[in-house]
Amino acid sequence: MKALVLNALHQPLDFQEIAAPAPGQALVRLQAAALNHRDLYITQGLYAGIQTPCILGSDGAGEYEGRRVILYPALDWGDDPRAQGKNFRVLGMPDPGTFAGQISVPLENIFPCPAHLSWVQAAALPLAGLTAWRALFTRCQLRAGERVLISGVGGGVALLALQLALAAGADVWVTSGSTEKIEKAVALGARGGANYQTEAWDKQLKRDAGGGFDVVIDSAAGDGFTALLGLCNPGARVGLYGGTLGKMHGLSPQLIFWKQISLLGSTMGTRAEFAAMLDFITRQAIIPVVDAVFPLAEGNDALARLAEGRQFGKIVLLNKQE
Repeated sequence: MKALVLNALHQPLDFQEIAAPAPGQALVRLQAAALNHRDLYITQGLYAGIQTPCILGSDGAGEYEGRRVILYPALDWGDDPRAQGKNFRVLGMPDPGTFAGQISVPLENIFPCPAHLSWVQAAALPLAGLTAWRALFTRCQLRAGERVLISGVGGGVALLALQLALAAGADVWVTSGSTEKIEKAVALGARGGANYQTEAWDKQLKRDAGGGFDVVIDSAAGDGFTALLGLCNPGARVGLYGGTLGKMHGLSPQLIFWKQISLLGSTMGTRAEFAAMLDFITRQAIIPVVDAVFPLAEGNDALARLAEGRQFGKIVLLNKQE
């Protein structure tokens, strides 16, 4: 079968013929796979425990025994739903990932694909949808009617967090370094947003929103994190699922304890959470936002698109034309 293989760091992926997966687990014929920043970071050597050669890709949808299926994108969460165990890992390094014609996974990783989603839309869902679901509902315990702020809108997790929160009855606002992305988020249902590259953006956002926020979902951290805490209402919950801007210098503990703010780390999610997310997506007929679609053979062009940072939604690799 054909697959995109990372044979060496800082080099393009090779689209090459490889042996089909060995029997022993459930063999899924993949129709589409989606990119995550994890894939890009691995090619750049910016990820722990990198092993090459490897097939990247955590998100996938395809066919198993004549049925449309979608893949739970991780292995070995462990027995404690509060946090992943030491053997937890994500598909696509070290285990073979979804940038291939087929993948062999444990049967428990296979779930029915929501009927209202195309192959491309389904492939865009797993990792981003699961991460957003756990951050919003398991960790931050979002309730209908609450005011939510989602930072960095345009990425896959942030957009699905927006869509999930809206469907749950929340009042959602966003931030971005791109006014165009904010406008697109408003078109999806966000009440408004702020460009964090403008002066006093946080004060303007609080005025526009008519107050602070009950839930904040962030993946950047960095020096701007304190501004997010300043926007929190008393008793707010902050779900942090990434740290692309690094350490949070200047973080004020007084701001946290006086407002009784809960800082909640969140990573991926359990199979039970994945099932709950799929059920909600199906009942609410939510369709993940797709930025661009590339043939599997053009995976390096897709990675270049991701590296540019201009995407709004997921970038998907298609194995077979629909």
